[in-house]
Amino acid sequence: MKVNYKHRKLLINFEGTKVAANMSNEIRKTIVKFALANAVKHDGKADEKAVMSKIMGEHPELRPKAREIIEMVRDVVKAVNSLTLEEQRSKLREIAPELLEEKKIKEIKELPPLPNVEKWKKIVMRMAPFPSGPLHIGNARMVILNDEYAKRYNGKLLLVYDDTIGAEEHKIIPEAYDLIREGLEWLGVKWHKTIYKSDRVEIFYKYCKQLLEQGHAYVCLCKADEWRIKYKIPGKPCPHRNQTVEENLEHWEKMLSGEYSQGEAVVRLKTGMNHPDPAMRDHVIMRISEREHPRVGTKYRVWPLLEFSWGIDDHLLGVTHILRGKDLIKEDMMEEFIWKLFNWPRREFIHYGKILFKGITLSKRKARKLIEEGVYRGWDDPRTWSLQSLAKRGIKPEALRRAILDLGLSIVDIEYSPSNLYAYNRRLIDPIALRYFFVDNPVRLRIENIPEEKIVAKPPLHPEKPELGYRDIPLTVKDNIVELFVSQRDLDLLKNGNIIRLKDLFNFKVTSVRKTAIEGEFYSWSVHEARRVKAPIIHWVPTQNYVDIKVIMPDGNEIKGVGEYNCKNLKVNQVVQFERFGFVRVDSVNEEIVCYYTHN
Repeated sequence: MKVNYKHRKLLINFEGTKVAANMSNEIRKTIVKFALANAVKHDGKADEKAVMSKIMGEHPELRPKAREIIEMVRDVVKAVNSLTLEEQRSKLREIAPELLEEKKIKEIKELPPLPNVEKWKKIVMRMAPFPSGPLHIGNARMVILNDEYAKRYNGKLLLVYDDTIGAEEHKIIPEAYDLIREGLEWLGVKWHKTIYKSDRVEIFYKYCKQLLEQGHAYVCLCKADEWRIKYKIPGKPCPHRNQTVEENLEHWEKMLSGEYSQGEAVVRLKTGMNHPDPAMRDHVIMRISEREHPRVGTKYRVWPLLEFSWGIDDHLLGVTHILRGKDLIKEDMMEEFIWKLFNWPRREFIHYGKILFKGITLSKRKARKLIEEGVYRGWDDPRTWSLQSLAKRGIKPEALRRAILDLGLSIVDIEYSPSNLYAYNRRLIDPIALRYFFVDNPVRLRIENIPEEKIVAKPPLHPEKPELGYRDIPLTVKDNIVELFVSQRDLDLLKNGNIIRLKDLFNFKVTSVRKTAIEGEFYSWSVHEARRVKAPIIHWVPTQNYVDIKVIMPDGNEIKGVGEYNCKNLKVNQVVQFERFGFVRVDSVNEEIVCYYTHN
């Protein structure tokens, strides 16, 4: 089989096979249109298997020739994937506009109602971030779901900084308090009260002492490893479990006064040494930490563990419904155990599955280390995936909210691709983002035999909104020669003898190609002529009048290039589209314009 095609225009012809000989033009179009539709649906990358499935579904008579067809599909997919998403859409709109309807974003399903709402006078919910860094895309689900439910039921939403001392490797970052607040404000979250767990340590002391006095807890002096191996795993009580109340209270006071050092004593709740889940056996509720706290310094040296603090606070703060991941079922069990001991009413638990973010590493600890080492630019570096980084890239908070709500409250773990978020964001920014030319990794193009002494290109500011006007890009013509910058990415199109269309300008014929420069000669003005000869369309920037631009990509890499001179009028925070490159958010406008890549 011989397959000939020109990537950018998908001039696909099949020769030399019986299948090809018998294939109608409709079958050929089907392969192309479904490859384009699949690419558009999946953010620019078509999948061979999916396309093949579509082809076989529409033409079951071709199944005996599936081996030959898959080869054709493979080559078409390769060609389609070499296009930009904008080019794929344009081509699909041209040959099968009805398939673009599949990309329309479906309406968001309404969240299910909260359970047992009638039981409570007022719905109270809480967000509980640990201030080890800003909120990131993985935290957004917890935040948005709580906010949506609080608004639906006209309830109360609490922001509770869960800032009890964490483990040594899980540190509180002083600036995280403000970063978390900034992220919530960007998302449009409305909360009614801010609470700091570090201000409530005396309350936890009070209830811990009550549990010791009631015989429901004890101070354990075993070393952690010894207790785990000798008592936890075999399910046997340690010697301290049967201490008297007086002995436990004496040890408790020594913990508070500093007579015991970190690791020498903990308070354990009597959850049962025969509990079927080893993780629940006489769980630690208070421990010693001698590290300084960013807010309260060294005022406290005994700190509650997460489950104990929430068992107390969810009752005292009046929380009615608790949203958390299904991986935190142990926290439910601990809270319920504590509520029963104090004879407090049970709260409502609502769970959702994990989101496994495809191709993304979400670790505030690692991000902090890379920031400290100077690898990351800061917490708004795109590789952190913090809410600050999403804002810096030009992601709209409405897009993130809709993307999260689209997941609903599914208990099933989900592998989530950022392309889903980009689809929502594209829907918001595409109608308003002005278009400009930006040439990355520029190469000089010299074109001879220009028939005019003066040329001014007039590309539209938006291809679908002529009312927004046009931008002037004047070219300097000297001795019938014009010089332009084009992208290295287009070198595969610039072959000797090829006819190329310069977008919104004219057509030229390539006469010479070198690594550092290309030469050509004027061919014609007409865009209709370009279509007739199937000329690829590329963008460009004049060499005499341009601005330097740097684009910071999601992987942290920097791409340098040149933009048309109209880019000098760009404003900070403006989101625009660099044609055939992608959407960007303008971060700074100085001698060099710095942008952050949004998505394609």
